[in-house]
Amino acid sequence: MRIKEISFRGFRNLKDASIEPSEGINIICGENAQGKTNFLEAIWLFTGGRSFRGTKDKDLVRFGEHEVFLEIKEKIYDREQRLKIEIKNGKRYVIINKVPQQSASAMVGQMCAVVFSPNHLDLIKSGPNVRRKFLDTAICQLQPLYTEHFLKYNHVLSQRNMLLRQLKKSKKLIDTLDIWEDKLVELGSELILRRETYVKKLKKISAEIYLGLSAGKEKLFLQYKNITAKEKSLKKEQIKKDFKEALKNSREEDLSMGFTTKGPHRDELEIKINEKSARQFSSQGQQRSAVLAIKLAETELVRQTIGEDPIILLDDVLSELDGKRQSYLLRSIPRKQVFITCCETELTKKLKAEKVFEISDGAFL
Repeated sequence: MRIKEISFRGFRNLKDASIEPSEGINIICGENAQGKTNFLEAIWLFTGGRSFRGTKDKDLVRFGEHEVFLEIKEKIYDREQRLKIEIKNGKRYVIINKVPQQSASAMVGQMCAVVFSPNHLDLIKSGPNVRRKFLDTAICQLQPLYTEHFLKYNHVLSQRNMLLRQLKKSKKLIDTLDIWEDKLVELGSELILRRETYVKKLKKISAEIYLGLSAGKEKLFLQYKNITAKEKSLKKEQIKKDFKEALKNSREEDLSMGFTTKGPHRDELEIKINEKSARQFSSQGQQRSAVLAIKLAETELVRQTIGEDPIILLDDVLSELDGKRQSYLLRSIPRKQVFITCCETELTKKLKAEKVFEISDGAFL
């Protein structure tokens, strides 16, 4: 998987341009706040996901402009295709090989990328919702159908929550609760199964990588914590049974609280180093190593699943890593297309970049 050309117009602070990157290591160099991260963000949007910085689409439009136009020419499975994204009035429209798509989610699976930025330390430092989002984003790239299940689950969840709030005032609609619960169980069990399966693979690869990063001195452990399960299972019928029972047992609590307290929207990805919570007991260096191991494992899982290396986006990461971790990271990305942002021009020699792009005030020089 390689980007042959990327064009952008009206995006963030970037001046309208068309860039032809190399198929290897590309460095985007410049001072802070010049547009380096914006460029990576433009590439990331072609995975079909939202901005990795959490920005809403309407805020991606350059000040004074009304529309965004992005286009990528990529090579995947030895064939070329063109992907286009247009953002108008806060809504995203996508075109694949000149064919307008009915939904922006059609872009999911057309291009896979893994992004790693200093903000990804939140994967350990922040709450369970950040880790759930990481899992959902990673799985969506590999299994486009997961996106559909995810959106439907959240719709049904919001309907059940709305009903729970109504039932606090009146019990007239109590019989309809079973209908929404059946739908929630069907969709939710699919999310749980796919998350469990993904984490099972991720934990093995990330543990091996972390062992290398720590010179064999420390162990990384990942586990998906499904709060509805009586026992760990990769069988959908068992997951459905446990989920249904959990909803039944928590119904009184849910009615009292006015929202659904059990389900994949409350589950957790547990991250431990040497059998202790990485969030509570690990040093900054250990946390960086853990996140790096997880992101590199994500890269390997993409390759194993689709048979192509993903695009790798490294946003000002090398300056945050010590020499040992820098070397390990660089050894892990040969023969892949990589985009690295940095402020230090001397890094360009160390990285042996095939192309270096300088950026200033949003303009590629």
